[in-house]
Amino acid sequence: MSVLFTSISAFTDESPRRNNPVKPGDAEAVIEPLGLRIDPAESSDFHTLLAAIHDCAEGVAALPDYQPAPDQTKYPRENVRRPSKEEQVFGQAWAHKFLIRGNQRGGVLAGKSVSLKDVIAVAGVPQLLGSDIIPSWTPSTDATVVTRLLEAGADIHGTSTCENYCHSTSSYTSAQGTVENPHATGYSAGGSTSGGAALVSAGLVDITIGGDQGGSIRVPASLCGCVGLKPTYGRVPFTGISSGDAVNDHAGPLARSTFEIAACLDVISGYDGIDDRSLGSAKPGSTSFALNLSQSSRRLEGVKIGLLKEGFEHNAVSSSVRHAVLTAAKKFEDLGATIEEVSLPDHLHGPAIWTIQQRIAGAQTLLGQNTGRRGLYMSEMERARLPWTNEGFQRAFPSTKNVIINGLYLMSRFPDLYGKTVNIGRQLSDKYQTLFEKYDVLVMPTTPVVAPKNGKRGLPLESLKPSMGLTINTAVFNVTGHPAISIPIGFAPAKEDEGVMLPVGMQVVGGLWQEEKILRAAHAWESHFDWKKMHCSTELN
Repeated sequence: MSVLFTSISAFTDESPRRNNPVKPGDAEAVIEPLGLRIDPAESSDFHTLLAAIHDCAEGVAALPDYQPAPDQTKYPRENVRRPSKEEQVFGQAWAHKFLIRGNQRGGVLAGKSVSLKDVIAVAGVPQLLGSDIIPSWTPSTDATVVTRLLEAGADIHGTSTCENYCHSTSSYTSAQGTVENPHATGYSAGGSTSGGAALVSAGLVDITIGGDQGGSIRVPASLCGCVGLKPTYGRVPFTGISSGDAVNDHAGPLARSTFEIAACLDVISGYDGIDDRSLGSAKPGSTSFALNLSQSSRRLEGVKIGLLKEGFEHNAVSSSVRHAVLTAAKKFEDLGATIEEVSLPDHLHGPAIWTIQQRIAGAQTLLGQNTGRRGLYMSEMERARLPWTNEGFQRAFPSTKNVIINGLYLMSRFPDLYGKTVNIGRQLSDKYQTLFEKYDVLVMPTTPVVAPKNGKRGLPLESLKPSMGLTINTAVFNVTGHPAISIPIGFAPAKEDEGVMLPVGMQVVGGLWQEEKILRAAHAWESHFDWKKMHCSTELN
């Protein structure tokens, strides 16, 4: 009997395949951890049904997978390797080195060098995920963003280190090693797009593509002194990128200028026919963010800017960062913009809402239980990392262990909570949208402090402490989906040493699908002011 194209009778056939491994009692064993029992009178029937679904599953498992086939003839992967000690920079910024030459006919990004966060699939390149829980796995396809970068003429030089399973905004959690801040050894480069931010900041690549599920583009951009954009949710397809929570998944660029960010966004955005997150995005190639910036006056007459009170006055924001960002924001007035303080108390609920979403969905993803989206599933990776073993769990960084523990606890004790956070997140998004009816953009610090000292792996609280609080102004916009860009606006002293000056990031947030407004404001600011000459007084720390 075929198990591929069959009627419901397949599930009532009393003669499953003879080699079927399902044994009497297996149905009971499956539900026993849930505290559930099968009526003895029904046991035989459920055994038959379980054996039938096993036959069905084996038939589907034997079918070939369906993944986009990359053109490796046009875009061959040259010299794929783990970098030698001599090739490494800033500790362990590179995950793998290689070269894929972009379209030889040229394009929008011709001559640009790119690195990719090590969660973005590149066919034939092992992916480490910043972890040693499992051996590296090797994708057979390219992420959509990879294909689009190459078609636009960019050269891809490698994958850059990401933090352990992307579960940290620090830069010392990767199993491959610590990434150092380019401005001061011993200080965090931010995470989880740690290696890429360091490479961009130091001028070793022009652009990095990162993933952002709570601040993982904007936090390292802020700490390293580069520009990082989290686009509107769905603007850039997430196809071929490892997911945490599909509700919070965003991909976007880091670069040294807003114009480079705009040019890259033109290339990588637009629905790809695969990822349902990007169904609402414009047709690929139809945006003109870079062109509009090049033609703008670099003045901001008529633009209304709101300084978000709660983003500045949170007790985690250091006085030096608050002063630096306020000083920078007030310079918008010199460009013709109108500035007002604005308040949205619910902004402060953002971190808690995000935390619940990430713990529950993150645990489901790690355990292979996150379903329900139309897109490209990374089936090769799932086979490599599942099922979990205690040995693998013990190697996991404490943040990953914590996601699993927290997620399972929340699902067992608060069964409605994930859905409620999605509902409240939509309400919060609506409240921001109301503000954007009056203001073109909102401004606040990206991170509450400059780069902290790199931590070290120890007991869980010690391991997690250096990351705590860094996303108070970033994670909320992963919940709401609003576009947000971080630009460097000066330096402030390190908490541990006032003689060490480190970059400060200013976050500019816009209405849904209003990237043009935040790009225009950021571009105008950086066109008139040199952030590298702006130093906050150490007396404020």
